[in-house]
Amino acid sequence: MRFRTPALFGSLCLCVFVLLFTAGVGGTPQGQGQRVVAIGDIHGDLDSFVGILQRARLIDPVRRWSGAKSILVQTGDFLDRGPKSREVMDLLIALQRDAQRQGGRVIVLMGNHEAMNIVGDLRYVVNHDYAGFADDRADTRKRKTDSSRPAGFAERCEAFGPAGKYGRWLRSLPVVARVNDSVFLHGGISPDLASSSIEKINESIASEIKAFDTLRDFLVDKDIAEPCDTLDKFTESARAALDKAKGRDAELLKTFLGYPGWLMFHDNGPLWYRGYAQWTDANGTPLIQRLVEAFGVARFVVGHTPQPGGQIGTRFNGKIYLVDTGMLAGYVPGGRASALNMQDGKISFIY
Repeated sequence: MRFRTPALFGSLCLCVFVLLFTAGVGGTPQGQGQRVVAIGDIHGDLDSFVGILQRARLIDPVRRWSGAKSILVQTGDFLDRGPKSREVMDLLIALQRDAQRQGGRVIVLMGNHEAMNIVGDLRYVVNHDYAGFADDRADTRKRKTDSSRPAGFAERCEAFGPAGKYGRWLRSLPVVARVNDSVFLHGGISPDLASSSIEKINESIASEIKAFDTLRDFLVDKDIAEPCDTLDKFTESARAALDKAKGRDAELLKTFLGYPGWLMFHDNGPLWYRGYAQWTDANGTPLIQRLVEAFGVARFVVGHTPQPGGQIGTRFNGKIYLVDTGMLAGYVPGGRASALNMQDGKISFIY
């Protein structure tokens, strides 16, 4: 499977292959006695998220970190569908700061829904989520208004932009993390990427996001699109402009329109891959063995695919753990919050 990373031209040359993530995220194993807790898809369900954090003894009754030197890994998809995505982000950001003060760590990973919001794919954003930004009106902001958009749309767009509070944070999130002998991510690492590394996967997604932001600015600067257009609108406008474009502008438009083949958008990319949940036992056994050997770990822990009955899924003799148990129960019938607990060589489940 070949993934296409964009090549920008002239002053827009993409020179961002820089290691953005610390050794703890990229792959340096930590002490084996350190407790590690993994929690899957939250989807704006703040109350359930708080509940499982408290049950796992990671936060106190006033939502402050109480996990001491524990490591919490949240495997992405904390946005969309539910009513309190912003509040979930605020809590995660606060816990990252508070845990560090106690010698602990909170690793928040990017899921496909976070990537979707970064690029303006807003199909799963609920109106309540927009409304939560409607009071952030420090000034009138020079922008064209669209009465068909829900209240808070423009303010949320700005907050999720490269310079916005949440946009800066979202763009800083890694896609893959290794802690001790486990690899954590949202979807999964396809066997097609077995020859890659955690660092290179993280760098590739980060570079694609930077490229997308740069190309989006190009479209806005050329009056092809508006800053807060959705991904669909940007795509439609770029296609229309390509019919008349020439030279460098045409090349940049073609680069933008090639985004479906980029790693961050691809079905077999780490944000979207569902093979770990869908492989048959016979087909999957040699594939997962290849991956654990390639990455030098014992297991992969992923979210993305809701598990039946609200139960954490285990496959291939513990080489795969599937931790999306449908925390947003209104969206996943029978779903509930859960946490994967790893300590002293033992793995247990908390519900």
